[in-house]
Formats: sequence, C-alpha cells, structure tokens
Amino acid sequence: MRNEDLAFYTAQSPVTDPGRMSAWLGALPSDIAALQRLARVLVIHYRADSPLEEGIAPERLAEIDTRYAEAMFSRLAELREGPFGAGPRQPAERLVGCCRDFTILFVSLARAAGIPARARVGFAPYFLAGFNLDHEVAEVWEAATGRWRLVDAQLGDDHRDPNDGERIDPLDVGRDRFLVAGEAWRRCRGGEADPERFLVGPDVDVPGTRSWPYIAHNLVQDLANLNKVEVLLWDYWGIMLRERFEPGDLELFDRLADLTASGDPDLAQLRQLYAAAPELQVPATVTSGDPLGGPPRQVTLA
Repeated sequence: MRNEDLAFYTAQSPVTDPGRMSAWLGALPSDIAALQRLARVLVIHYRADSPLEEGIAPERLAEIDTRYAEAMFSRLAELREGPFGAGPRQPAERLVGCCRDFTILFVSLARAAGIPARARVGFAPYFLAGFNLDHEVAEVWEAATGRWRLVDAQLGDDHRDPNDGERIDPLDVGRDRFLVAGEAWRRCRGGEADPERFLVGPDVDVPGTRSWPYIAHNLVQDLANLNKVEVLLWDYWGIMLRERFEPGDLELFDRLADLTASGDPDLAQLRQLYAAAPELQVPATVTSGDPLGGPPRQVTLA
C-alpha cells in the first residue's frame, strides 16, 4: 500500500469530517477496538432495534437521513449533555440510523485518530440464515500485518452467524462472511451464488431492492465509497436509474467487480475508472429513496 493511498484514507471526506464538533470529540483512543466500542453505542437501528418500542418519538425516525458526520455528532450532543464517550448511552440518546451510520461515525473517529479507514458496501450473510442482507462496514489499515481489515461497527462482541453458529469478530470480519459488492457480483456471475438471495430484506417489497439490480446498485455505491464519496444506501444516480441494463453495462460491472472484489483494490485504477465513467460518478444531485416509505426525493449534496 502506497503512503499516498494511506494518506488519502486518513484524511476526512466532506461526509466524515466532524467539522465544528471536533472539539466535542476530544482526545480519541488510537486502537481500533476502543473506537469500535465508542461507535457501536451511538446509533439505534431504525428497523432491527425497534426504536418506537424503546420510547423514541415517531418523528425522530427521520434522523435516518442524517447524511454528514458533523450533523450526526451535533445531534448526539443534543440528545445527551456532557462530553463525548462519557459512559453508555440509553436507546433514546442514540441517533436513529442504520449500518451506514455506524460505519460513517466509526470511519470519522478512526480518521480523526490518524488511522486510515474507509467504508465498504456489500452483503452480510450473518444476520438472517439463508440470505445475504444489504450491509455497510468499515475497512481499516493494519500496519502490523500490511492489510485492510473489515470492521463491523454495528456488531457486539457476541454476535453469531445464524447459518453455522460461529462468532463474528466485529474487529476482523472474515471476507467469506462479509462480501463486498464486487465479490457478490463475481460469485453470482460465476454461478457460485444465487442472486435472488442478495437483498435489502425478504420482507422489503420495493422494486430494485433485490437480485441483480441491487447487487449492481451496491457495486456502484462501493466504488463511490472507495473514492471517499460516502452516500446514503438509498441514493441512486447515473447507471442505477436505468430501467434495464445493456450488454455494455454488464461489461462495465464485470470490470468494476474485478477491481473492487479484493481486500486491497488498486486505488489508482479505481480513481481512473471513476473519473472516466460519468454514469458511475456521484453527481451534484442524487435521487434518494425514502426508507420510511415516502416517495423518492432529489437531494443536492454539499
């Protein structure tokens, strides 16, 4: 890994920059385990954690669309007085969010602590037996071993895969456990996996949220994250807005999957592909779905 690549992922992006909330964060630990423990108590998942049953007001569900880390930290400061990281937070003191928000907050903290980190979009088979659910985790650079390590900021220490009962180490998730979108695409193209098993959730009946269209969606989102444009999981743009894919699109997806499937993708090639393919680039305005069931919206990015 080149030093300039590590520097790229150590610097904050416009999304992960804590901005005016940096002083509130204070001095941060420099080890990944401590940062993961900090991040995993900052968010209550809008579906998996049943926030309404925890006494959270329905209007607070709109926090799921909080896009930028600075706004997330600002909301967390409002929800509980006192310094950042001062003991565990009650459910009502957490931001309503999803896996993406656990990840963005962890990446923001890691970068603020001087650790190269980035967000990865893909699928996790360790939540629901027989299915690969839409998921986002972090990758951090481990200098001692010279590798990128997958960190799931949402998981507790005792999470077990329902398929085989094996414990998932949230600080070093196996790449056979979490599949980055490129690896999911390659497995399905090669007949090793069933694309119908890759989805947001078996109970989600929304067009485009399962099988090939959604694997492609996550593939493009993963490219954006690797270029440090960390979007919401329900953002759509460019090639993702097409009603059907053309043969040339499949060739582009195959190339993109080959570049992103490994644990150490070539950043120079990724940036070159991103710059050369307008249909893959995140535009100034994206179409953003509403996870709460409302109509899609046009959102102009900062």
